Amino acid sequence: MSDAGARSDIAAWLTRLDAAGHDPAALSRLFAQDAHWRDLACLRPRFATVSGREAVVAALAPALAAGEARNFRLAPDRHGPARAERAGVEVVEAVLDFDCADGAGEAVLRLVPGPDGPVAWILLSSLLTWTGARAPISAAPSGGRRDFAAPNWADRRARAEAYADRDPEVLIVGGGHAGIVAAACLNRQGVDTLVVDRMARVGDNWRLRYHALALHNQKNSNTMPFLDFPSTFPPYIPKDLIADWLETYVRMLEVNFWCATEFTGAVRDEAAGVWEATVTRAGEPPRVMRPRHIVMATSVSGTPVVPKIPGLEGFGGEVVHSSGFASAEPWRGRGVIVVGTGTSGHDISQDLHAKGARVTMVQRSPALVTQVEPSAQLFDGIFFGPGPALADRDLLSLALPLGPMKQAHKRIAAQSVEIDRPLLDGLEAAGFKLDFGEDGTGWPLKYRTRGGGYYFNIGCADLIASREIGLVQAADIAGWEAGGARLADGRRIEAELVVLATGYRGLESLLPDLFGEAVAARVGQVWGFDADQELANMWTRTPQPGLWFSGGAFSQVRMFSRHLARQIAQALPG
Repeated sequence: MSDAGARSDIAAWLTRLDAAGHDPAALSRLFAQDAHWRDLACLRPRFATVSGREAVVAALAPALAAGEARNFRLAPDRHGPARAERAGVEVVEAVLDFDCADGAGEAVLRLVPGPDGPVAWILLSSLLTWTGARAPISAAPSGGRRDFAAPNWADRRARAEAYADRDPEVLIVGGGHAGIVAAACLNRQGVDTLVVDRMARVGDNWRLRYHALALHNQKNSNTMPFLDFPSTFPPYIPKDLIADWLETYVRMLEVNFWCATEFTGAVRDEAAGVWEATVTRAGEPPRVMRPRHIVMATSVSGTPVVPKIPGLEGFGGEVVHSSGFASAEPWRGRGVIVVGTGTSGHDISQDLHAKGARVTMVQRSPALVTQVEPSAQLFDGIFFGPGPALADRDLLSLALPLGPMKQAHKRIAAQSVEIDRPLLDGLEAAGFKLDFGEDGTGWPLKYRTRGGGYYFNIGCADLIASREIGLVQAADIAGWEAGGARLADGRRIEAELVVLATGYRGLESLLPDLFGEAVAARVGQVWGFDADQELANMWTRTPQPGLWFSGGAFSQVRMFSRHLARQIAQALPG
């Protein structure tokens, strides 16, 4: 199909939409039987996906009837109309503009053939700009003339960040990439925001992790809003460079940030519509702030899981969770047992092996393994090679609701398994138990449901397959002794260190201690998919007014933080 044909199909569908108005029968003829409508808190109160023609029409018709969405049209200088393959389906797609009650919307429309012409398979709606938005916050003077007697930019920044005479409107707990990007987006919405983090320095959540750590997907998909990575950065950015970049980002984007600050909890004053939040900076007495909103950005995987391993108390060496493992160097020539076969378990094992330690991994449950190149990167294919601008690529990614996403991921995962077959066969021969994700959908949905359970192979899997790193199943350990572990077949694994690469608890695990049981019960699930086919309570309104969550991969944070910031800004008075 030519571009002209794609344009004609989109134009014809839009004409039919205008003619249909809000009549359900007419609208039904515009949508495929398996249609999906994903709305990012534009026409509905929260992020939500509706699937099936009847459900889509029932949900969309009221918005059209009320004039909340109208005048859909091709967006100039945006992606499409174009032909593409999405989740194995040939579609015609385009980015649209539309008018809505709260401002200007943007949409993605994907058409497939129907009995009477093209019908909509996927519709995404999002608010691009909204009426009543404040001017962005910046300490920089807007004009060219200068008052030499006035405070300069550095003076203004220091005063803004001190919060000596005011409280922030939004308090963000957690200063990793999720908290920092949320704050930058809130600044753009004119919302006074403070980030607090217990670390001594911005970026320490990366800087202080194990020596060999680097991002496992390429920088193209990890770009942060407003400030691109320098072109000189390597494809897979090492931890210390990421840490320093976050520090630079905070400075350049004028993010108010308090290091060495503990958030110990908050109580909601519903009548006033604020939180009474207690924070303690190092060397200072506790301070109670009254922000209207709190964003928890303490990572999807924030609290270490330290399981009760029967008999481990009989081990005479050192036991440390992977979050506390800093360097393999002290363990050169010594035996180490690493419990867990996720990303941290593999990376730490490889680091130990490289430093001359004798490493044995303990597998507790099957894990997904995929080569970091090319297989793991196949899922980020939209970010590589020539194509639309990043804003359009992000929108196209968002316009793949859960059902079609599973279809797409299943196809990609099957392709990656075939590419990786020699490695996978070698792992199975070494006794490694493999997993391929829910219904063979690969690693991304494992991340979105449980935050882990997979490994991008950067060499450790090869060491397991070649038996250079040992592997035993947890069920084969009969007991623990002062000098290591004893197996059921009588063999002993000598070790002086046990590393528990046993994962982390999710965001919701923090809620009872920080906000109380009632708030935790009201919020419920955080992360994992909910009944609306969205990640539960992430980047959108929660059942607890004034409490929000952000986290996830760099790409997710980039795509969703502007929506989070806009919803918070809209919820502020006046």
